[in-house]
Amino acid sequence: MPLTVKPRRKRSARIAVTLISGLLPIVLGSFILYLQAGRTLQQGSQQTAQEALQQFELMLDNTAQAARELLPLAGQTCENVKLALREQVIRRPFVRSTNLVWDNNLYCSSLFGNFKEPVNAGDYVQGRLWLMNGNPVTPNTALLVYRLSEGRGGALTTLDGYHLSNMLRLIGRQTMLRLQVGASWLSMDGRVHEGALPQIPVAQSLLDSSRYAFSVSAGFPEGETWRYMASNYPPLFSLLVFFGVVSAAIGHVLQKRSTSPSHEMLRALEANEFIPYFQPVVHGDSKKWSGAEVLMRWNHPKEGLVRPDLFIPFAEHSGLIVPMTRALMRQTAALLGPRSSTFAAPFHIGINITASHCRDLALVNDCREFLASFAPDSVSLVLELTERELIEPTEITQQLFEQLHALGVKIAIDDFGTGHSSLGYLRRFNVDFLKIDQSFVAMIGVDALSRHILDTIIELSAKLDLGIVAEGVETQAQADYLTAHNVNFLQGYLYGKPMPAADFISALSHH
Repeated sequence: MPLTVKPRRKRSARIAVTLISGLLPIVLGSFILYLQAGRTLQQGSQQTAQEALQQFELMLDNTAQAARELLPLAGQTCENVKLALREQVIRRPFVRSTNLVWDNNLYCSSLFGNFKEPVNAGDYVQGRLWLMNGNPVTPNTALLVYRLSEGRGGALTTLDGYHLSNMLRLIGRQTMLRLQVGASWLSMDGRVHEGALPQIPVAQSLLDSSRYAFSVSAGFPEGETWRYMASNYPPLFSLLVFFGVVSAAIGHVLQKRSTSPSHEMLRALEANEFIPYFQPVVHGDSKKWSGAEVLMRWNHPKEGLVRPDLFIPFAEHSGLIVPMTRALMRQTAALLGPRSSTFAAPFHIGINITASHCRDLALVNDCREFLASFAPDSVSLVLELTERELIEPTEITQQLFEQLHALGVKIAIDDFGTGHSSLGYLRRFNVDFLKIDQSFVAMIGVDALSRHILDTIIELSAKLDLGIVAEGVETQAQADYLTAHNVNFLQGYLYGKPMPAADFISALSHH
């Protein structure tokens, strides 16, 4: 994988130690550096564990708030409260499902409506938290359940293990980070394990939450102290002529073998390896092409075409997504701009943006430059807000969206109903389109509950006078259902897969 950091091999360090083992000053200096590296790693693991603890407490605060708001509804009929349960799922960024309990029986679920399942308080650590290795809906997928009870009633809210494991990976990029709830613990690969938490070999830090029944452990794998010394400390030893030649050769080899993810992505950005792929969007009624969503792909010289889920999250977390998006917009303008005079109607071009784009007003200039590359009124630029990271409403963001609308740029919420705060975005930002997540579309004709949620989103868009785009349309039955419900635009494999620029331009000439 292109984002894998290749660790420096311990064999090289052992060779270096062997070569200098007879020299007392070198041995003493190595010992001092080893102690210093151990202290630095211990501080790093403590900071990582503390950051993870705070993030998990924030996620549980959100989950617990949903349970507190639902607890007074316990005992009421499921028919009367199921919409309130689903509203919490939509409003809360980390809540996957909500449930009500009466007399230790789960009788109402946001996923299934009326339901019957006994609830055993003994499964929950301190009566509140239970880390499960999946449920009948998503087996072998981690799930953290928060329980709140009062008298005969109770409320259960669940937190998707994807958010937990993703947080472990993002925060613990260079460490071994784990979440423990009672006798169960979650590793960074998203798997739930039972039994005692294994000892982390180097610089282990274990922190217990003072507010919830969980703990976080962080540390480093075996040999990390030596790897840290080799990569961070310059040589402090008196260089003999013989050892100087040997250590210079070793340092050269090690430098060639260690490449950071940031360096690799910056190199790829300078080499224009991030290229646009286009997926057509069609009108719901006529099925004629109305535009396309521009998707980013990494054409790596050794790995080939890299899937976006392997590099987009890191690009967003590191802040590189902003220059990468700017490069993508310039490539798109260069490819489609010369052909824009042939567009029969304003051609919608959708480009994804994240919270990183909303921290200053540079995006306005990027959009102005993009639109200037096209014939007047030939395209309509649609910025799709992805919700993997929450966009905070500040004075800057308000100015940004006002200036974007003044340019004629449209705003869409991508994967509506599955991100951080979709309803909050509707309230705070002047949105033009909603994009229905493909998970809802896939359940048409399969799952009645998901269809009801889909119908609710369509009804909401109609009441707010918003355009609506359905993603992931793969069958004619799905298309017919969406068309019958007046969905404006459709996108999916039924009408075209994401394709490189040459194929898209060729196909565009036929539409």
